[in-house]
Amino acid sequence: QNSKITTPLLDTARTVNIISKKELDERGATSLQDVLRTTPGITLGSGEGGTPMGDRPFIRGYEASTDILIDGMRDFARGSHEVFNLESVEVSKGPGSAYSGRGSTGGTINLVTKKPKNKTESEVTSELQTSAKGHTKYRFTTDNNVVLNDQVAVRLNAMLDQGEVARRNDVEVDRWGIAPSITIGLNSPTRFTAGYNYLEYNDTPDMGLPFKNDANPDRKKPIETMPFETNFGRPDIDFRNYSSESFNIRLEHDFNDDLKLKFIARDLNTMQDYFFTRLSFGCSSAVSGNACKTEGQGLTYERNDRASYRTSHANSGQLDLQAKFNTGAIKHDVVVGVDYSKERIGIKSMTVTGAGKEVIDFYQPTYGAHPNFNIDYGPETKAGEITNKGIYVFNNISILPALDLNIGLRFDDYSSTNMKDKVTENMFNYQAGAVYKIAPHGRLYANYATSMNPSGDNLGQAGGADGVSSGNRLADNIAPEKSRSIEVGTKWEVFNERLALNAALFETHKTNARSYDSLGYVSIDGENRVRGAELSAIGQITPRWDISTGYTFLDSELVDGGFEKAGNNYVANSNNGNQLKFIAKHSANLWTTYGLTDKLRAGGGATYVGKRFVDDSNDYYLPHHIRYDAFASYQIMPEFGLQFNVNNITNERVYDASHVGVFSTIAPGRSFSVKGTYRF
Repeated sequence: QNSKITTPLLDTARTVNIISKKELDERGATSLQDVLRTTPGITLGSGEGGTPMGDRPFIRGYEASTDILIDGMRDFARGSHEVFNLESVEVSKGPGSAYSGRGSTGGTINLVTKKPKNKTESEVTSELQTSAKGHTKYRFTTDNNVVLNDQVAVRLNAMLDQGEVARRNDVEVDRWGIAPSITIGLNSPTRFTAGYNYLEYNDTPDMGLPFKNDANPDRKKPIETMPFETNFGRPDIDFRNYSSESFNIRLEHDFNDDLKLKFIARDLNTMQDYFFTRLSFGCSSAVSGNACKTEGQGLTYERNDRASYRTSHANSGQLDLQAKFNTGAIKHDVVVGVDYSKERIGIKSMTVTGAGKEVIDFYQPTYGAHPNFNIDYGPETKAGEITNKGIYVFNNISILPALDLNIGLRFDDYSSTNMKDKVTENMFNYQAGAVYKIAPHGRLYANYATSMNPSGDNLGQAGGADGVSSGNRLADNIAPEKSRSIEVGTKWEVFNERLALNAALFETHKTNARSYDSLGYVSIDGENRVRGAELSAIGQITPRWDISTGYTFLDSELVDGGFEKAGNNYVANSNNGNQLKFIAKHSANLWTTYGLTDKLRAGGGATYVGKRFVDDSNDYYLPHHIRYDAFASYQIMPEFGLQFNVNNITNERVYDASHVGVFSTIAPGRSFSVKGTYRF
C-alpha cells in the first residue's frame, strides 16, 4: 500500500512486518495497541498532561507516535486507532524520511484501510468478552460490500464496543465508528474512491498504579502487593473523550501497464478531551513516615489532577507517477511525486473545581464521590501549525538479472510554529539499497537510509517530562537531529513460497541528538545508537498450518547525553553509556494456528517482552513478561461460525508503559471471549 515501494517484499531492501486481517481477527485484536503489544521490536510509551494520551509506539528504540500513517499519509494527531476498518498493519523498520518525510527514525506504521472491492458480500460479528470476575464487554462489527454494477461498488464498515476492561475494576470502554466508501470506475483504467471515517471514544482512563517511591529507593520495579483489579484512580470523575473524523479521496489512472498516476487527499479533524487521576507515591526521602520507607500498612499515595483539551486539523495530499521503462538492458521502475500537508493544533484552557490533590491509603483505597466536580473550558485558541511540502523520486533498477538497486531521494520544505516562535528547514534525505538474488526465492540485501527530526516536528505531542530531546523545541531554533541506519539481511520464501523467512542485522545512529551544552543551552551535540538483530517467519508451513513468529534484539546506548546541571554548573551527563529508556533488549512473539478439520481450527501464541528501563539513569524498570493466548474456531455452517479466545491465559501483569517512573499503566488481564460471525 506504500506507493513508493513498488517491489514485492522479497525484493525490498529493508525489514517490513505485515500483520494481516486474518491474524488480527484470530487474535481478537480491537485496537492498534493490541496489535503492537504482540509485535517484536515495538514497545509502548505513556502520555500524561503535556504529552497527550493515545498510541505512543517506539520502533527499534525510537518514538514513532507521529510516524503512524493511514494509507501512506501521516496521521499527526496523537489519538487512538481501531482495527474495524483495517485490512492490515504494515510496520516498516529503520529510518524512512526518504519515504515519509520528517521523523521516521525507528520506522513507520502504516494502517491500510478497507476499500470497495469487486465482490458483493457482507459480514456481521457479535462478540461477548468476560474476565470471569465480573468484567464484561460486548463488541459488534459489520462489513458490507455491494457491487452496484461493473463500474461502481460501495462498502460500509461499522463498529460498537462497550463494557469493561478485563481484570480492571471500573475501567470502561464505550466506542463506536462508521466508515462508508464508494469506488467509481471499478475494473477500468480510471478509478475514483471517496470515503468517510468517524471514530468516537468515551472511555475511563486507567493509569495503572503509582510506581517509584523516593523513600524506598531499593524497590526498582512496580509494587505488586495489591490485587490486579485494583483501580487507584477516581472512576467517578476520570474520563476521556476522543473523536476522529476524516474525508478521503483517491484518484487512480492507468495510462497503460507501465505508466500509472495516483492522487490521494485527506481532511482529518480530531478532538481529545480528558481528565484523569495522576498517580504517584508522595513519599519523599526528606519528609516521610516509616510506612513510606517500609511500604507496609499505612503506606499512602497521591491522586492529582491532569486535564487536557486538544484539537488537530490536518489537510494533506499526495501525487505519484509510476513509470516502468528500459535503458538498454537495464530496467527501471520509477516513482516521482510531491506531497503537501498542513497540521493545525488547537487547545482550550480547563479550570477544574471539585477535585484536587488527595492522599489515599494504598492498601485500602477509597472512592468518595465528587459532587461538585466541574470543568470550565476557555475558548479554543491556536497552539501551533506545521506545514510541509515534499518532492521525491525512487528508482528500482534491475542492473543484472540477479542484482537490483533501489535509490530514493526526498526534499522537504518544512516549517513549524507555536504562534510565538517559528522554525523553517530545507531537508534532504535519501536511501540506497541493493538486493542480490542468490536463489530463485532467496535474497541477500543491504540498505543505507537517513532521517531528520527538525524542531517542532511533534509539536503539541510532548511535555516537560520528555526533556530536551523532545521535538517540541522551537525557541532555540536549532538544526534538525540526524540519523542514519545500516541494515543487512536475507529473505527467503520456502515451502512452495508459502512461508517467508527473514533475518536482519542493523544499526541506527543519531549523531545530532538534542542535549544541553556546558552553558545550559540546547544544542545538537548529543549522540545515541541502537544496534540489533531481527528474525521472523510469516506464512504457512503447510496448507493447514499458519505461523507468524519473530524475535528482535535491541542493544541501545546513550553515547553522549551532553551536559546536566550539578549545582550552579553543567557537568558531563552521568547517564552516558546507559540504555535508552522504554526499550526492551529482547522481545519475541509466536502465533500459530492449525486446521484440524475443514471446520475446526485451533492454535495460540506467546509474547515475550524483556525488561525496560523507564528513566535515563537506568534505576527503575518494568519487569519482563510472557503472555500466552489461545484460539479456536468452528464453522457450524458455510454462513456461520464461532470463535473462542482466551487472552493472557495466566493473567500476567503486563505493564504497557510508564510515565518516567511516576506511574505505570497495565494491559488487560485474562479474558474469555466468544464471537459469532455470519457471512452472506
